[in-house]
Amino acid sequence: MLTILNHPLAAHILAHLRDQTTRPATFRTLSYQISLLLALEATRDLATQDHVIDTPLERVTTRVLSRPLAVVPVLRAGLGMVQPFTDLFPDVSVGYIGLERDHATAVARSYYQKLPPLAGKCVLVVDPMLATGGSAVQALDALRAEGATDLILVCIVSSPEGVRVVEAAHPTVPIFTAALDRELNAKKYILPGLGDFGNRLYGT
Repeated sequence: MLTILNHPLAAHILAHLRDQTTRPATFRTLSYQISLLLALEATRDLATQDHVIDTPLERVTTRVLSRPLAVVPVLRAGLGMVQPFTDLFPDVSVGYIGLERDHATAVARSYYQKLPPLAGKCVLVVDPMLATGGSAVQALDALRAEGATDLILVCIVSSPEGVRVVEAAHPTVPIFTAALDRELNAKKYILPGLGDFGNRLYGT
């Protein structure tokens, strides 16, 4: 299931992320802001449970999160989306999956993986650009192999082709994105897109 973030602030932030004149320092700030909005949207339906506390005035039954969370960025660009999740959920576990895209074939190769225990956790996979869908599927496959059953994919910009690939391979994984763009070009970059997210994030 695909959810496209529908918020005027998200549209404003995305416009500046797309702008080729936006400098890396500003790009990083904007990435944080839009990832924060996506984090809120992607966790809207997290399970909660009753919890009794004492306020300064009386005892009351409140609601707290009932399941632990993990966030797993796809390196390196996914690192730009992690901090909003750790800010919102201080007890979240953080794992890492390193996938490097071959610019000639557009196929990603795995070069690093470090994951916390995933069984019983809601696992949020963050990858800013869902282009061909190959990297996302590889990451989701790897997490399933490590015991993850409750997965959510969070992206900033997505292509229709990438969404179809993920939905075909992992039909039960919800996808949250700030934008569904037009298409991929011949080099498998998203159009209109915003260029190479990692390069723009780190000024490389």
